[in-house]
Amino acid sequence: MRAGLLLAAIGLPLLAAWAWYLNERVTERFEGALFTLPATVYAAPDEVYVGQALKIDQLVASLERLNYVPARSLEETGTFERRGNQVAFHRRAFAFPDGHQPARRVEARIVDGQVVELDNPAGESVGIIRLEPRSIGTLYPNRTEDRVLVSIDEVREEAPLLIDSLLAVEDRAFYDHGGVVPTAILRAFLANLVSGERVQGGSTITQQLAKNLFLTHERTYRRKFAEMIMALEMEWHYSKDKILEAYLNEVYLGQDGNRAIHGFGLAASFYFGRPVGELRPEQIALLVGMVKGANYYNPRRNPERALARRNLVIDVMVELGLVDPTRAAEWQSRPLGVLERAGSRARHPAFVDLVRRQLVEQYEAEDLRTRGLNIFTTLRPRVQAALEQSTERLDEVEAARGLETGILETAGLVASVSTGEVEAMIGGRDADFDGYDRALDARRQIGSLIKPAIYLTALSRPADYNLITELADEPIAVEQKGSDTWEPENYSGTFHGPTPLIEALAHSRNVPSVRLGMELGLESVADTLESLGAPRPSPFYPSMLLGSMGMTPFEVTQMYQTLSGDGFVTPLRAIRSVVDQEGNELSRYSLDVRRAVDRESLYLLQYGLQTVVREGTSTRLNQFFPPELGLAGKTGTTNDGRDAWFAGFTGNRVGVIWVGRDDDRPANLTGSSAALPLWASTFERLDNQPRDRQPPRGVRLMPVDPERQFVVPERCPGERMPFIAGHVPEMAETCEGGQSGGGGFFDWFR
Repeated sequence: MRAGLLLAAIGLPLLAAWAWYLNERVTERFEGALFTLPATVYAAPDEVYVGQALKIDQLVASLERLNYVPARSLEETGTFERRGNQVAFHRRAFAFPDGHQPARRVEARIVDGQVVELDNPAGESVGIIRLEPRSIGTLYPNRTEDRVLVSIDEVREEAPLLIDSLLAVEDRAFYDHGGVVPTAILRAFLANLVSGERVQGGSTITQQLAKNLFLTHERTYRRKFAEMIMALEMEWHYSKDKILEAYLNEVYLGQDGNRAIHGFGLAASFYFGRPVGELRPEQIALLVGMVKGANYYNPRRNPERALARRNLVIDVMVELGLVDPTRAAEWQSRPLGVLERAGSRARHPAFVDLVRRQLVEQYEAEDLRTRGLNIFTTLRPRVQAALEQSTERLDEVEAARGLETGILETAGLVASVSTGEVEAMIGGRDADFDGYDRALDARRQIGSLIKPAIYLTALSRPADYNLITELADEPIAVEQKGSDTWEPENYSGTFHGPTPLIEALAHSRNVPSVRLGMELGLESVADTLESLGAPRPSPFYPSMLLGSMGMTPFEVTQMYQTLSGDGFVTPLRAIRSVVDQEGNELSRYSLDVRRAVDRESLYLLQYGLQTVVREGTSTRLNQFFPPELGLAGKTGTTNDGRDAWFAGFTGNRVGVIWVGRDDDRPANLTGSSAALPLWASTFERLDNQPRDRQPPRGVRLMPVDPERQFVVPERCPGERMPFIAGHVPEMAETCEGGQSGGGGFFDWFR
């Protein structure tokens, strides 16, 4: 008796202290941030508006990327119906940085690749509609679990069957017990004792939550006792709805590599590509059934088990009167319907990598891991899809060059000419590979992509240089400190004698480019590179005039984005805004520009880059694009064909493609044969706007004799070329020698 009292005297205070400790853990977790949430990254939303250049297949593809499903009735959000040249769809609601967008039904009519009508069900015209943005990943380093939070009120309103069926299967007395059901625990204990192993569980939903949040999965009586105490404490402090909401977000429902899928919000996206509110009854039954054992009933790896378990849950729904028995048989006959590929897996890892790098300039890593920020980015799904599809052309490049299939790699970017927003980006041939990001980290020699910087430097001195200035294409020897004399050659191996500047640029002649660069001064060319937003080579060696310095595709895109515009450097950006969980906008990444070069000299250079496409090294583009687009671009090739580049721009987008081998071995590539086809494949799928034909005020278009390189009187027929006002070369007195005609490239400017 005394021993028992002594044990009680010692044990009860210890038990009380232990219970107090467990209580502190419970309240600390529930009173603070119950879950740490990663930052979610969203693509830019696709838009549909009257007058838009949009093919019906493109609109359907946009809807399917968002996991909209075909349906005859559009009562549910996330559904669409295609009828001839019309597509009707029920857009999901979404909270944008500029306000909440409610769900909405619309119908688009598309004729000859253009949206001609956009109406609501009442037949009233809708000017423009935004689809909800696609989640493309999360920023959640150093953690192995993920979730998408749902609220109990949201689930009760949008998917009440989920709550009813979950309680029916896991804890029918949830709203009646105090966290622990002793009779259930005793029944499970006796069953396990008789069998000699664990065959039955007696845990309530509250106990399961306590175990998942605070305890390990070891099967000991000590852990079970702690689970019971914490369940009682949770029930004492918090409402049933708060506990159930926590359970809905914590329950383990699968694995995606090293990432655990927690909660019904993420599971709905992971398995079905849709929010909880759009789950069908049989899909709810599958997820509820997986609570018993997410890996054992994994629908992708164990579809037969998952199907049997799902149908058993549907039987329980019928038994408790939760669903119509006549519909249940139909649901049980349906396939599992899970996505072949995980619906919530990170997409476009190279772009997400860029987002991460730009975010850490302003946010701490801990904020990105825990605060549940929403990152709205500049990625445009249609542009990204076009860029990713272009990599299929690499098989043809390898076959044409006699290379082993799969040996070539690539990287590329597409950005807006006007805003510098990065609309698409790939870091390798496998755009889904989350590894080496060549777009940001592969520093490769750029070859002739540097030449526009040389010619822009010259054209910025209008008293000395213009597009018809004669350059010497003849042998040159350049002394270099600490190395042999450098004697550059043209790619063709021949010299062409006196050559107009525009011809040297159009045909990418090495020798006149080097001569020009040496005349201008290496530091002057370096200054121009830096002003364009490219890294400044230091020291600048003469060989760098042919692009022997290394740059990443991202850096090249920055340089050509400046060349494509009006002379302003607009830093490339991947982020538009950052919003917290409450919808408050924390940061807006607005346009940031600075003047880099004057418009007049840049216009002359752009004219020269258009000539590259019209009659120079990039004429292959004329097979794919009409001349009225006024495409401009430049090829780049390095020694032994190790690197192939193409940088080009339309009126609204600039794109850069690199192709080469990771081991930097010779590959016999050229910019026009390896990189240009991928650029063309990408831009063929885009809505391209023509370059602006109107020259700036300080530029005059004058008739030119292209063979004899002189300006002829205004009355003369022939090709017109831009000159900076006040620096037009001396004009010939007659038209003699001028080409008659029209129909030439320069007539486009008339």
